[in-house]
Amino acid sequence: MSETPLRLAVFDCDGTLVDSQHSIVASMHAACEVHGFEKPDAEAVRRVVGLPLEVAICQLMPGVDQAFSQVVSETYKDAFYQLRQAGEVEEPLYEGIAGVLDQLDGAQWLMGVATGKSHRGLVATLKHHQLYERFVTHQTADRAQGKPHPDMMFKAMNETGAEPQDTIMIGDTTFDIEMAKNAGVRSIGVSWGYHQTEELMDAGAAQVVNTTEELTQALFALAETM
Repeated sequence: MSETPLRLAVFDCDGTLVDSQHSIVASMHAACEVHGFEKPDAEAVRRVVGLPLEVAICQLMPGVDQAFSQVVSETYKDAFYQLRQAGEVEEPLYEGIAGVLDQLDGAQWLMGVATGKSHRGLVATLKHHQLYERFVTHQTADRAQGKPHPDMMFKAMNETGAEPQDTIMIGDTTFDIEMAKNAGVRSIGVSWGYHQTEELMDAGAAQVVNTTEELTQALFALAETM
């Protein structure tokens, strides 16, 4: 009997697994208020979701240098933590995502996460949805170089024994797609997140899907070409 081939699916979190935009925007606005910056509109905040927090802050707050962006990022993290402690974090799982994970698990895929979240934030989110144990590798921007640098992809593959040809990245932003490309990994974009379909395709996604059913089909179809 032949062994099941190794397949690794690495998911982005915010905008791919969960819709966390409301809590992210609220926390960013809170950080801006503390430090006296004009609050960016929600769309501007969504555009930088997935980048390392300090990089996102520099893009949203012109004139902020790297050193001060670290101060602002700590304020952001504190605001998000306070929301979580108060039970006010909104991070619903996108409809159908649990089914995708079930089908991949049933087919003996390995699954991981690569996210711009902190490790503390990722653990809280996944445990809230009882998903932490479903993923065998958890890559975060505070423990690796952030997107679009390929460091998180390399670490995920190293931890699972996967090679680039065994691996597929799933994400909603160009940062996810570019990270995968930089690591020599194929990627699938999802249209329900924070960047547009055309942007994802232009960044190098093999395909962009509109539903979780299409995502499952695309993953298995792409695996057939591995």
